[in-house]
Amino acid sequence: MKLYHGSNQIILQPRLLKPTHPMDFGQGFYTTTNYAQAAAFAKKIVKWRGGTETVSIYELGKVPLNFKIIHFKYPNKKWLDFVVNNRLGKDVSEKVDIITGPVANDDVYGVVESYEMGDYTEQEALKRLKVKKLFNQYVFKTQEAVNLLKFLGGENAGI
Repeated sequence: MKLYHGSNQIILQPRLLKPTHPMDFGQGFYTTTNYAQAAAFAKKIVKWRGGTETVSIYELGKVPLNFKIIHFKYPNKKWLDFVVNNRLGKDVSEKVDIITGPVANDDVYGVVESYEMGDYTEQEALKRLKVKKLFNQYVFKTQEAVNLLKFLGGENAGI
């Protein structure tokens, strides 16, 4: 499977870094199967830190059977609470190697934030999320998981 990572530079050898702000699925190396999503994230990173809008491309190798994986197929209460807790800075995942599921991008996060603040009930938030175009993310939480990514190349994502 091909995965994309948007950044302000090519990432030849991915590694786990301490995030500068809370993320959907906590600390990890974030990728997606959607090139446009990675390019949009690269644009955001360049605005924050400078550099060049870049998408690094990887091939995911065979995942060992003993890896712990959490997979959220779609937004539900478990996903919503998991994202809210991580965005609040509480990395709530136990020892896990990979997490996959919908990304709470800027469009989606308004709904998540309204739920977090109590403006939306769980049912209202999930109803509103159903009409959003949700992209996926694959987050590699351990260095062993990151090491499964084979770098295929990188390209300027500027439009």
